[in-house]
Amino acid sequence: MLRTARLAIGAFALAVVLTVTAVPAPVQAAVWSSSDRWGTWSSGGYTLYNNIWGSGYGPQTIWANSPSNWGVWANHPNTGGIKAYPNATRYIGRRVSALGNVTSSFNVTVPTSGSGIAYTTAYDIWTTDHAHEIMLWMNKYGPVGPLGSFQVRASVGGHTWDIYRGSNGSNQVYSFIRTSNTNSGTVDVRGIATWIRDRGWFGDVTIGDVQLGYEITSSAGGRDFVTNSFSVSG
Repeated sequence: MLRTARLAIGAFALAVVLTVTAVPAPVQAAVWSSSDRWGTWSSGGYTLYNNIWGSGYGPQTIWANSPSNWGVWANHPNTGGIKAYPNATRYIGRRVSALGNVTSSFNVTVPTSGSGIAYTTAYDIWTTDHAHEIMLWMNKYGPVGPLGSFQVRASVGGHTWDIYRGSNGSNQVYSFIRTSNTNSGTVDVRGIATWIRDRGWFGDVTIGDVQLGYEITSSAGGRDFVTNSFSVSG
């Protein structure tokens, strides 16, 4: 009887160890994590948002070791419509004419194969009145596409883009779709905002949030999106 009890306890302890070991390493080591739809965390002038805003979403957990090293595990069903935009944000609060040398650098590890994935790694840059939204698609996978109509192919801000312009009913959207996927690089925020202003699409607006994140439509079966580094300077 005593031996049986000891065996049962040993099996239970082993199960506990195996369960703990199975937790993904970044989440296990993270200083913050959240599975709440609107989970947020602020540190060092940046704010992280889990931001599960679409309909028909699945589970998603965001974690962070620092504002520059964070990621998400997401298991959104293979259906249409954007489910979430987990992101890191830094606020600028300066007019285009006074931006100075505002740049941003990033390095990510994202899923690039398999069925049931549709997403972009994208910057989302907002004016403070939320009347204008600049999206910079650094990579894209699966059946995703930009809002609006094609305008021009241009090299601006350190990259070559196919540029689209349209409205989502709430604000104007300028989508810069990189002509080839990349998982790392630097973008010249001032250069892109100045290019848009010089075309007369907006005036000397005030740039507010500069966000980098993952606009996820589907990630069936659970996928990891990892930000190895991210910074906004200037």
